[in-house]
Amino acid sequence: MPDGVMLLADRWSPRTAGEGLPTALIRTPYGRRGPFGTLLARPLAERGYQVLIQSVRGGWGSGGSFDVMRQERDDGLATLDWLVKQPWFGDAIVLYGMSYLGYVQWAVADSLPPQVKALLPHVTESALTLEFLRADGMSLETPFGWGVVIGTIERRLAVLRRPFQLRKAARALWTVPLDRADAAAIGKRSAYIQDILAHDADAPRWTDIDHRHRVAGVTVPVSSVAGWYDIFLPGQLRDFRTLQDVGRPARLTVGPWTHTAFTGVPVQEALGFGLAHARGEQPPPRPPVRLYVMGEETWRDFGSWPPEEYSPVRFHLHPEGRLATDPPPNTEPDQYHYDPADPTPAVGGVRMLADGGRVDNTTLETRQDVLTYTTPALDQDVEVIGEVSAEIWFRSSLPHADVFVRLCDVDPAGRSWNVCDGLVSLHPADELRCAQVQLWPTAHRFKRGRRIRVQVSSGAFPRYARNPGTGEPLATATTLRAADQAVHHTPAHPSAIILPVRLYH
Repeated sequence: MPDGVMLLADRWSPRTAGEGLPTALIRTPYGRRGPFGTLLARPLAERGYQVLIQSVRGGWGSGGSFDVMRQERDDGLATLDWLVKQPWFGDAIVLYGMSYLGYVQWAVADSLPPQVKALLPHVTESALTLEFLRADGMSLETPFGWGVVIGTIERRLAVLRRPFQLRKAARALWTVPLDRADAAAIGKRSAYIQDILAHDADAPRWTDIDHRHRVAGVTVPVSSVAGWYDIFLPGQLRDFRTLQDVGRPARLTVGPWTHTAFTGVPVQEALGFGLAHARGEQPPPRPPVRLYVMGEETWRDFGSWPPEEYSPVRFHLHPEGRLATDPPPNTEPDQYHYDPADPTPAVGGVRMLADGGRVDNTTLETRQDVLTYTTPALDQDVEVIGEVSAEIWFRSSLPHADVFVRLCDVDPAGRSWNVCDGLVSLHPADELRCAQVQLWPTAHRFKRGRRIRVQVSSGAFPRYARNPGTGEPLATATTLRAADQAVHHTPAHPSAIILPVRLYH
């Protein structure tokens, strides 16, 4: 590096005729060898690439100190400058990798040398941590769990101890105050975990890690692979739309995956898309957007995200747990009691280190702190593809409260399967107001004979931090106050979920 720090890298190539092949560059904080080398580098080196997999600054033998996400632009650009000067380098580079390994691509994306021919960022986005740190709804489990992984990854037998370590981290999330949870999980303070607890997404502390402004400056083709239950999906779709809006060559693939689900699609894109561009060829033609439509359980192609042929339809909350497209009548609000000492649990959904994805919500829906609203059995298929939101007219007995909304698909046996969800924190919450909840985007077909259900509650712990109800900072809050919550559904206050719908007869 220009400051004299040495970063270590391994080069994978065929035993013969490897020099001059297109180079796939992978920069990672997780180690170059063992499973990472085998799963990331070897498949590409066996199929037409040479691969350079580099340990980022401060990890796995690379010099310097690891300052999470803040060094990847300078070090990434210096690595590219070094790479093109090597005697075995040909004339083409493809940037490849998922999660943090995809984020480092965005960090350099607007200043690429001409030898870079394509970007392949998977389950990632250009402002990696910021979605979790929204002031109006902190997603706690993911950044805390990742901080635990990074804080213990180079310990002896770390891979074998990982299940124990994650169970310990899950227990630590119950710590009060939260700023002691890192010590409970890993035995010491973590600078990253302290940062996420002390600074929300708008804090100056995060300015250097936000690369959203670089996306429009990308000039090479980009192929993104995402998952409907991935932690980074909203930001990844935002990045793709930015590329589309400025006319950059880009394509998007979204499957029914969580963040850590193993799929061969990234390798397929590296070979069919990345290698073609590296060789100066065009990849096999396909529409720019390929989506897995859940419920129908099939892949479909579209011209854009979100697809244009879907229109917003309001499904209103009604008394007696009904959900319908007609406006609600005048009626009393539904009420429930929320206690952060016994928080509504996270069940499936968007989770990185715990069981995520589609799960049966039947037990969750028996809790007294979860309201449900359900349509009759559908007489035709209802397909929902695009951005999902909700407007919940809400009042709490406390000035601070959260509103969590989940969309579910109820099968003929009565089992409720989560599709997408979202949470927003309200202040003041002790006056009647409309909670604007942005749910995860989705592509799902509710088949004829099934029912559409909406859950409303005040949390999904530990995916989202518990709202203590007191207004204290989450990092230092020591008091947990229970609240009585009310959900209104009247003509003047029509609570609803808004679904982008296409009807089938």
